[in-house]
Amino acid sequence: MTQVGKSCFVAVLVGLSTFAASAVRADEGLAFFESKVRPLLLERCIECHGGAEPEGGLSLDSRAGWQEAGVVERGSPDESLLIRAIRHTDDDIKMPPEDAGGKLNDAEIAILERWVQMGAPDPRELPAGAERAPSTGPKLRSRVFKLSDADRKYWAFQPVIRPVVSASNITEPRNLIDTFVLAKLEEQGLAMNPEATPREQVRRAYFDLWGLPPSPEEVATFEANPTEAAWAELIDRLLASPHYGERWGRHWLDVVRYAESNGYERDGEKPHAWRYRDYVIGAFNDDKPYDQFVREQLAGDEFAEAHSAGASTASKEWRDAIVATGFYRLHVWDDEPDSTVAAEYDDFDDIIVTTSAAFLGLTIGCARCHDHKFDPISQADYYSLLSFLRGIDTYGQHKTGGGGRGTGQIERLLALPAELQQWKADQNHRVIELEQRVAQATDEAAKHAIEAELKQAREVVPPFDSALAVAEKGSTAPITHVLHRGDANSPREEAPPAIPAVFGVPLPTPPAQPETAMTCGRRRQLADWIASPANPLTARVMVNRLWQHHFGTGIVPTPDDFGHTGLPPTNQPLLNYLAAEFMDGGWQMKRMHRLIMTSRVYRQSSRAGNPKALQVDAENSLLWRQNLRRVEAEVIRDTMLTVSGALSLKQGGPSLYPSLSQETRDAQNLAGNTWQESPVEEQNRRSVYLVVKRGMKVPLLESLDFANSTSPAGIRPVTTTAPQALMLLNDAFVQSQATALAARVAMETDGDVNARVKRAFELVLQRDPTLRELDAARSLLSEQQLAAAEGATDPDLQAFVSFCRALLNCNEMIYID
Repeated sequence: MTQVGKSCFVAVLVGLSTFAASAVRADEGLAFFESKVRPLLLERCIECHGGAEPEGGLSLDSRAGWQEAGVVERGSPDESLLIRAIRHTDDDIKMPPEDAGGKLNDAEIAILERWVQMGAPDPRELPAGAERAPSTGPKLRSRVFKLSDADRKYWAFQPVIRPVVSASNITEPRNLIDTFVLAKLEEQGLAMNPEATPREQVRRAYFDLWGLPPSPEEVATFEANPTEAAWAELIDRLLASPHYGERWGRHWLDVVRYAESNGYERDGEKPHAWRYRDYVIGAFNDDKPYDQFVREQLAGDEFAEAHSAGASTASKEWRDAIVATGFYRLHVWDDEPDSTVAAEYDDFDDIIVTTSAAFLGLTIGCARCHDHKFDPISQADYYSLLSFLRGIDTYGQHKTGGGGRGTGQIERLLALPAELQQWKADQNHRVIELEQRVAQATDEAAKHAIEAELKQAREVVPPFDSALAVAEKGSTAPITHVLHRGDANSPREEAPPAIPAVFGVPLPTPPAQPETAMTCGRRRQLADWIASPANPLTARVMVNRLWQHHFGTGIVPTPDDFGHTGLPPTNQPLLNYLAAEFMDGGWQMKRMHRLIMTSRVYRQSSRAGNPKALQVDAENSLLWRQNLRRVEAEVIRDTMLTVSGALSLKQGGPSLYPSLSQETRDAQNLAGNTWQESPVEEQNRRSVYLVVKRGMKVPLLESLDFANSTSPAGIRPVTTTAPQALMLLNDAFVQSQATALAARVAMETDGDVNARVKRAFELVLQRDPTLRELDAARSLLSEQQLAAAEGATDPDLQAFVSFCRALLNCNEMIYID
């Protein structure tokens, strides 16, 4: 256990309990600022609020500028003048004004809100003696778009070539990952940390692959035999469990901004969205090749139709391919826009932004209104990509006048055409039979009974599951034009389907589709290019995501942005090696987990006790140690359920609605059927199965930095706020888990106070308490017993519940060493 963890626990037991999470790590804050905030400021703000004489005296081209103006209250968006201004909620100040482009869109506002919530990390210094900070960061491109040799030679656009490793560079047998990491360390005269303790390694593996803590017995087993073979066996066992997909599926849901409601004022339901969630979890558990995973989400329906000819019933593979296309329906949707034409392009833009970030690690959405200001992506490239998608039946239908608009075909029955035809034939046969019986009936009462049966037969719905899925309008797609400044009412030149020019891919031949085809076939072309081994980005982006969740930071620290506004790789040879290994190994993700987790760099200690390394590489970008990481909101909740013995292992199905306090219900105006609480036993399932409503996040998860669900979130913020401490001490769920943990400990021990404290430590922290902790625990229990004695039915139990609640609030429970 780290010293900070021990001292925190003792402080908790003497009544100083706090949620002592670290502030946003410097690399995470830097990555978010460089990839999201800086480009937004440059594009929408700095033209007026920059330079020697900024408008209103507010300069946004350096950290000192907004600090001096006092427009940001770090950690408090609602109290920040900057955020109030961009929300347009204050009549006195609305920024940007209409003559400067008007109000930011919801996604842009969310970026700045999140930045302030993170503590407003900003690396831009104001040099001594300078009136304004010089321009830093990515270089603006020329106003006239032209591809250059430098564009084509940019590292992310180069083919993935496996680096050559000379045998002379390997001084001992080791995982090749270690070879690449050591090469960088040795350049700086550094070495790796010693190996982590067996307990730390087991906890690390469980939290990384399952998002759940190990049992004390599992830790003891590995501690007794910490061999390479035992480690490999442990990893294989964790990867074979359904818990693996539940853990890693949630990472992917962050990237595709998964939610089950539309957002905006009414926040309407997305029907059957949970099937997409279950598809993702199943894909990870089945170790579905990643290139197939990509193709199914982008064009699963087109691939499914091509492979279902002659089949009479839908296979699991066919169903998966259809459900996967729910990817296209996850975006925020406005059911009452000012212009349905403009809203349709907003929906497509959301899809392009997510597709490019999730699969390609590019910010192609920046080219909607003009050529990308930093990356070699033109506005024509943007609309040529959009052309691949124009055949889609859009989520909302066009409408003039006031009131809400209806949806297009956003659901699909999970049945083949042959199955539907047979069902309809059977239904029609039944209807005809009943109609004949009605005509022949002579008894009035019998006739009424048959008529009721006939009405029911006509109205019966098909007995097939439904899924939120993509649909197209037919075999042809509308023509796509470049829109002047992104204005749907200002079309310019035609933009046929094409891959961005910087990739050098020939213009695709239009697919030959019969007139009776259900789709135009273009999305399949797009999916084939994105999932191709020749695409230089797809494999790199995914292995970087895998690495990120094993180390806390990706080799490319900005996982959604491999372009110029992102950060470069800290070890490019390692990234290329992993990408090549990924593709050569059949795009199998479990294979990559094994490769990463059997390396020395993964298994090393996280302790920062090397003075030279701290001086040379304080941010640990060279990985001379493992990173100390805080687990996510869902893992904190699931861990509490696990150690209390209350966790339900039921998998899949419709999402669960947890209990909410009356205060929350009143504040959110949750009336009627908008939030029907699930049975208590169902609520104790893993957090990945909890409903994700954009307008009403589960309070416990939201306070602990749950994904924003509005835009791709390759990195979640990690904040430390007072509400987190209050929630983890006072929330009804935490109280119930502390009570369940106390009851479990009582059942598993003989009643001796030392034995109970020891068992509680074993369950929660997978170790024995130190003597100091044992003394502090006994002291706390004595104090709590005295405080609870008057009027308490069981002061001993009440005191132990308080102790368990303190234990559940320890740093050590929510950090991975």
